[in-house]
Amino acid sequence: MKPRLSKAAIQLREQIDDTYPSRLRDSDGWIGDLRHSSRESDHNPDAQGWVRAIDIDADLAGKPKPELMPDLVDQIRLLCKSGAEKRIAYIIFNGKICSPILRWKFRNYTGINKHNKHAHFSFKKEADNDGAFFQIPMLGGTHDSGN
Repeated sequence: MKPRLSKAAIQLREQIDDTYPSRLRDSDGWIGDLRHSSRESDHNPDAQGWVRAIDIDADLAGKPKPELMPDLVDQIRLLCKSGAEKRIAYIIFNGKICSPILRWKFRNYTGINKHNKHAHFSFKKEADNDGAFFQIPMLGGTHDSGN
């Protein structure tokens, strides 16, 4: 079965691409490499072929400075925390992970890859066919997380 990327993941990547057309893409990806295939990962296709993760290079401005990814990750985290965004399962960036487990509070990430060169976004199964626009202010959205 041919792998297919979650529609929510496609939408988020497209919004980032549209907002930051000169961004670096060196660390972008969605299909798991050989390392990923040996373990459980949202980068691996499930039985129906769905891949539910994307990596987005940390250099949104197309150069190392200014560092915009920490702000973007935080806006997405806050929208998830407020309940305004329900399609994202967890985010990993700069050695930290956030998810509903601690109400979207960042905690240390103990995995091998600290995700310093890119942000990792994993999506819920319900997001497979939900390509709705993300209401993230840095990506043209208008939703206020209230935090």
